Amino acid sequence: MTLIFDNPADFADEALAGFVAANQQHVARVDGGVVRSTEMNKGQVALVVGGGSGHYPAFAGLVGAGLAAGSACGNMFASPAAGQVYRVAKASNTGGGVLLSYGNYAGDVLHFGQAQVRLNAEGIQTRTVVVTDDIASAPLDQLEKRRGIAGDLTVFKIAGAASEAGLNLDEVERLAIKTNYRTRSLGVAFDGCTLPGADEPLFRVPAGKMALGLGIHGEPGISEHAMPTASELAMLLVSKLLADKPDDAGSEVVAIVNGLGTVKYDELFLLFGKVNTLLNEAGLSIFEPECGELVTSLDMSGLSLTLLWLDEELKQYWHAPADAPAYRKGNSVPRARRNMVEVTENVSASVETPTPAAAALGRAAVSVVSAIRDVVVQNEEAWGALDAIAGDGDHGIGMRRGVEAATAAAENMAATEGGASIGAVLTAAGEAWSEKAGGTSGALWGTAVIAAGAALGNRDTYCKQNAGEAVTMFASAITELGKAEVGDKTMVDALVPFRDSFLDALAGDATLGHAFQTAAGVSRTAAEETARLRPLKGRARPLAEKSLGHPDPGAVSFGLIVERFGQHLLNTSNESGV
Repeated sequence: MTLIFDNPADFADEALAGFVAANQQHVARVDGGVVRSTEMNKGQVALVVGGGSGHYPAFAGLVGAGLAAGSACGNMFASPAAGQVYRVAKASNTGGGVLLSYGNYAGDVLHFGQAQVRLNAEGIQTRTVVVTDDIASAPLDQLEKRRGIAGDLTVFKIAGAASEAGLNLDEVERLAIKTNYRTRSLGVAFDGCTLPGADEPLFRVPAGKMALGLGIHGEPGISEHAMPTASELAMLLVSKLLADKPDDAGSEVVAIVNGLGTVKYDELFLLFGKVNTLLNEAGLSIFEPECGELVTSLDMSGLSLTLLWLDEELKQYWHAPADAPAYRKGNSVPRARRNMVEVTENVSASVETPTPAAAALGRAAVSVVSAIRDVVVQNEEAWGALDAIAGDGDHGIGMRRGVEAATAAAENMAATEGGASIGAVLTAAGEAWSEKAGGTSGALWGTAVIAAGAALGNRDTYCKQNAGEAVTMFASAITELGKAEVGDKTMVDALVPFRDSFLDALAGDATLGHAFQTAAGVSRTAAEETARLRPLKGRARPLAEKSLGHPDPGAVSFGLIVERFGQHLLNTSNESGV
């Protein structure tokens, strides 16, 4: 149990502040996480990692020379928001592009993906390699669905070393992908972990039992077994990993025995000795192994075994020096400290002078977002009840948190001296929506609002065709980030018909308000028709039968929001392109 804290809600932030204070020679705090406090080479690829707090040394402990350039740090076991990832990446970038890497969890995929869209839109070339090493979470032919656990270390180490060696973004990405494919992990738990302030662990393992195939966010294992001896445990882990080895596996491996929190070093060493013997008996030689706490889960009682099958190329980068707070190897060349004032200024958005037309639309956008807030507040309870049928019931409250934050941010941006462009107002609103709403809908709506803002920008004049561009960008942001298609029973089932109808109406010389109203009616109908669908994406998918007969909450909320938007346009007679 976690015992040392003041307010549990502040635990992650206060722990991160203390970590930075204790490791100033390696890291510096930025809004959203940490970055290297020493200089990087100009044009060097910036490896940015991250995830929820509670996994130290991952993720902040792996920021340093030869490893990551920065880490976005979320709350306890929670993905960092897209804005956090974006700001850490901006602070880490030295002109060579950014490689994002993190474990394959839905929240991380959405929020890091949203940040990637925004970074690329700003001209910062950004790629992603997701870690998928956990063999218990999906079969080998579905490698892309596997979780990331202690294999984070192998991918981060190889990619970080390649970056430090001066390889370009294409090559760093290629090596990270190669390392991920050649990495396999399997974990066991003897008892669950307890979040700060909680009275009970997230799960329990019965006395005398062991859970096989755990995650690192407090997820229980996929099966329970009688508690084995150390020799039996080593045989279990080794045999399952060898049965899952990559097609091009050689005879040399990196072996990592990773403690998850309360299994201590003597026990880990004992197990490693038995693993070492079994691997040698299988004809494998071990190169520069690791044994200790590397990717943890607070106070979880458990451990994992990771194998990385090497070739000469990967061996070179695994062996390369690294100097981070929690991981050091070889001798790194000392570097001068970064000028963090310059770094902070680089992250801050430059202040643009809005054109009169863009500033007028910026002010109008505030009233639009306020109108959307009203419809969300009115329907919060109904959307939550609908979501609870086959989900977790948080769609209503999540949408309210997001839109209220978006409204406040839009108001503040538009109220700046001289006003703000429609692009700046919507960007501020989208960022706030994403960070405060959380969850899938927060990431999707935040990304889409930012994309619409980028399409409208800061122009001298506007016409209704610009609205078509904004709607197209809004829809593309959601489909590209969420990967959903029509028929999956998601918001996309209402969004795509809305987009198509809106663009058709504009092409037919309809006014902006009438085009929006017509498309909103199509969207509402499409949302209701999702009741006959089985969900193929999202949290409702495991409870597909319960979802039948009920429309998708995301599609319903989208339909009602665009209906209110259309009414607002007609009521205000605004034909300027909002």
